[in-house]
Amino acid sequence: MATAIQTPAQIEGVAMARYVRVSPQKARLVIDLIRGQRAEDALQRLLFTKKRVAKEVEKTLRSAIANAERKAEDSG
Repeated sequence: MATAIQTPAQIEGVAMARYVRVSPQKARLVIDLIRGQRAEDALQRLLFTKKRVAKEVEKTLRSAIANAERKAEDSG
């Protein structure tokens, strides 16, 4: 499961969760809920999603956000 997040300056943060023990179909249900949303809105939606995989998706999204912030810091 990979998550990509873009900031207004077109800096993209990418994170990938591997070896998550859940079917891709179940993960896709949660990922489709947050696809295309702003990062803050997506995190709020994941907090209130009752699916078990939402916790793993949230962790991956937070990692993608951190990667994008780090990349923005490095590029100036």
